[in-house]
Amino acid sequence: MDIRELQAYGTFFMTVFLVVMLYGYIIYLYRSEKKGEKDYEKLGNIALDDEIDSTPVNTSDPLPSDKKEQNK
Repeated sequence: MDIRELQAYGTFFMTVFLVVMLYGYIIYLYRSEKKGEKDYEKLGNIALDDEIDSTPVNTSDPLPSDKKEQNK
C-alpha cells in the first residue's frame, strides 16, 4: 500500500464523515425549528435589518450580576 492509496482512503472516509455530520446538523436545525425552540427565519432578518435604531431580534434577561445591581 503506497501513499497515494492511503490518501485516497483518507479522502473518501473524511468526505463520508463530513457528509454525515452535515446531514446531522441539518436534521438538528430542522427539528429545533419544528419544536419551536428557534425561529431561523426571524434570525435571518438580522442581515437585512441592520440599522442602529432597529429592535433587537432576541430579548434576553439581564445577567445575574446586573440583576443584583438593579435590586440595590
